[in-house]
Amino acid sequence: MKEHIKFNPEPLVRPNIRTLAPYHAARDDFNKGILLDANENSYGSVIPTEYQLHRYPETRLNLVRSRWAQFRELEMEQVFLGVGSDEVIDILIRVFCEPGRDEVMITPPTYGMYKVAARINNVGVTEAALSSDFQLDAQKVLTRVTRETKIIFLCSPNNPTGNTLDIQQVERILHGFKRLVVVDEAYVDFSDKESLCSLMETCPNLIVMQTLSKSFGLAGLRVGAALAHPSIVEWMMKVKAPYNINKLSADLALQAFDHVDQMKENVRHIVAERKRMEKELKELPMVDEVFPSDTNYLLIRVKNALEYYKKLASRGVIIRYRGDQLHCEDTLRITIGTPEENNRLLDEFLD
Repeated sequence: MKEHIKFNPEPLVRPNIRTLAPYHAARDDFNKGILLDANENSYGSVIPTEYQLHRYPETRLNLVRSRWAQFRELEMEQVFLGVGSDEVIDILIRVFCEPGRDEVMITPPTYGMYKVAARINNVGVTEAALSSDFQLDAQKVLTRVTRETKIIFLCSPNNPTGNTLDIQQVERILHGFKRLVVVDEAYVDFSDKESLCSLMETCPNLIVMQTLSKSFGLAGLRVGAALAHPSIVEWMMKVKAPYNINKLSADLALQAFDHVDQMKENVRHIVAERKRMEKELKELPMVDEVFPSDTNYLLIRVKNALEYYKKLASRGVIIRYRGDQLHCEDTLRITIGTPEENNRLLDEFLD
């Protein structure tokens, strides 16, 4: 195991979490033998299956964590698995933010769950908006930090805008803010820019979120990850539900890393279609702007965007209206589909 830079997040952890005795699950001790320790149904599942669903899954899921770590050139101890990125967001807030006192910072327009998770946990939300061209201003972010700010959430490539945040601005925040900086990389595999995982060696306060939902095409599994300093991962492990990832999701997540070549091939097709759609959409008379994208979607500005959204939905073509977000007036977010789906979208716009 390589030597990690020393980093102790304990002073940032909520006082009640520091003294928490985590639930000790039966499968923390044994996975094999005559298992009469967890009140499982020894007669088996009512559904014929090879998965032994009458038994609880592993709690730490070291095989999946090891494969994810290998994929990102990290170590298993740097990987935490959650029920999608949404559970990762929630656990980070629950571990590090004191309800009714602490706050997180977001940079709108951005992914909505950061604010929702904070509100659910009675944690304040401070905002430092992106510029009108959707870029990060590190100075603005650092100026708005208060003593109650525990986590800064950044999304890169950003949802809903599609652009990658300037890495120099991200690094300024990492070095200027000594608490936790979370960079959500759900769409990183669609970009030609590298993951920020490489910054963990010098920035132990960095947490990178990733998911199997997008490039791997496994949204239905609900498996996401926090890639972070081992000390941060261990605090998250203490708070998560003991069996948060079920056996089926864990097994298929493990299989996903046997098919990285297929993932990359699918990404190539999606990126090619994204470039084609960018060109085609720019030629439509009602489209005022198509924003640059490093993701599997395009944000476009359209005259009467809400009406077009409703019209397309009524014809069975479902996209996302984003005109209610900062700097996104009259915009629609379009996921890149198959060539046939994309052609249908273009036809419906013109009809």
